[in-house]
Amino acid sequence: MGFIQGYDPDTLREIVDRTEIYERLVEVSPQRSFTAQLEQVWLLKVLGELEEALQVSEHAVRLARMSGTRRDLLHARILHATVNQNRGAYTTAEAELTTCVEEAEGQGWRRISALAHSHRGKTRYDAGDYDGARADFKRELFLRQEMGADDEQLEITMTAIEAAERRRAESRGVAVG
Repeated sequence: MGFIQGYDPDTLREIVDRTEIYERLVEVSPQRSFTAQLEQVWLLKVLGELEEALQVSEHAVRLARMSGTRRDLLHARILHATVNQNRGAYTTAEAELTTCVEEAEGQGWRRISALAHSHRGKTRYDAGDYDGARADFKRELFLRQEMGADDEQLEITMTAIEAAERRRAESRGVAVG
């Protein structure tokens, strides 16, 4: 999504222009397509409208189950899990993302697997599991390198790895340079 201006190096959250996000939400809200529903979830999530994002994400998951592909369902479930992550429901989010990782890896869907690893890593990071976060980010990096991702995407992933390593060291009382 072109609305992301960067990522906070400490929280790993998207940095966005809230006005642009809100304007896009007004545009996309009347639309009922699956893609529009997923976009609404993301827009609501980054605006902090988490209860509404949860409702729309649950609807998108149901819609994907009824009429979408397995890939559609995985995308909807990953986004649903990120809403739960932002709500602080880390255990629920991690469990959902783990099943998404397993299915994507089992199907050989590297792009979806990388996305699921990225979000599970962020969930673990928020929950204070820095070893788990680092492992997920490293797996994401490997998958993205294997797919030939651009330098910008690889840099975002490497920043997440560094953040997890920094937090891990801080949590163990090790001085960080």
